[in-house]
Amino acid sequence: MDTLNKLSVQIKNNRVLRHILFWTILFSLDLFRDIIINEKNQHFTIVEGLIFNAIGFSTQIISSYFIAYFWIPKFVKTKKYILSILVFVIAIYLLGVLSRILVVHVGEPLVRIPPFEQESIREIFTDYRWLLAKYIPNILLNSLVFVAVKYYFEDEREKSNKLALAKEKSEIELRTLKGQLNPHFLFNTLNNIYSLSIINSPKTSTSISKLSEILDHVLYRCNGKYVLLSSEIELLKNFIELEKLRYDDRLKVTFTEDIENDTEIPPLILLSLVENAFKHGAGEDSGSPQINIHVSNKDAKFTFKIMNTVSKDYQPDNKGNIGLLNVRKQLDLIYNVNYTLNIVETDNKFEVTLIVKQ
Repeated sequence: MDTLNKLSVQIKNNRVLRHILFWTILFSLDLFRDIIINEKNQHFTIVEGLIFNAIGFSTQIISSYFIAYFWIPKFVKTKKYILSILVFVIAIYLLGVLSRILVVHVGEPLVRIPPFEQESIREIFTDYRWLLAKYIPNILLNSLVFVAVKYYFEDEREKSNKLALAKEKSEIELRTLKGQLNPHFLFNTLNNIYSLSIINSPKTSTSISKLSEILDHVLYRCNGKYVLLSSEIELLKNFIELEKLRYDDRLKVTFTEDIENDTEIPPLILLSLVENAFKHGAGEDSGSPQINIHVSNKDAKFTFKIMNTVSKDYQPDNKGNIGLLNVRKQLDLIYNVNYTLNIVETDNKFEVTLIVKQ
């Protein structure tokens, strides 16, 4: 089995071997057909079949490569239609003449017992009825098979390359988006710790410890396309605890869960939504801000809902949308149409609901 796999890989990666295999199979099928047809013909021998099939295939191979690698690229694809028809007719007719010449003046002397009559090259050249009836159809049949197989595999290879490029592009875009998200998060968090350190708050060391746990998650557990929901929830709780150190009792955060089973989700997306709520909700509200978070995963549907109150004096700007734009781009790349992200904004609250069909 290993030998067959190695051979298959070698043929797949070696263009010359693929072509040799194709013509060997086609030649064998044609020879087998001739043996069946001439089964009752006492004068027919395997040697004769090999000779005449080899002669026929020589012109068929020339015709196939002429059509596939010269005529189609140089004339058909360049839309030189009248010239392409003229070149095709002349070339195929000459190949039919060549095939008949090889049969009469090479093949027959090898299998027939002299003396015997032979057509002259002039007679062969002008006998267009016989060429059109037998030789040209045989040449065109296998040539068309070759061209069809060639373009089929080229089309499949092109589709495979496009899929690979699309996947690579998506992965690059995801890495870029994550690269935009992480510094954004770190900048805000370090600002919080800096503020605490200025006033020599005893909460500074706790903040650094929480940040360390968050960085461990971001740097070492978010390298894949997905992370466990339970791990992401733990990250959110650490982040919330870190943020709550800034607000004392004036900030009210509720976090509820309704999870039937663990699942996998894209990393850092939920963190971005929570961070957005803190930055543009609690961070801009000097009163008693509220943030309500609900996570649900049941009935093949994941739901994340977050609501934050908004201060009457808050003036939104375009920079506040960076996190949400990144979230939507990542969701588009990963889930395509299998998700909804609804954003509802009123005078006193901002609500985001993410639903993913699993």
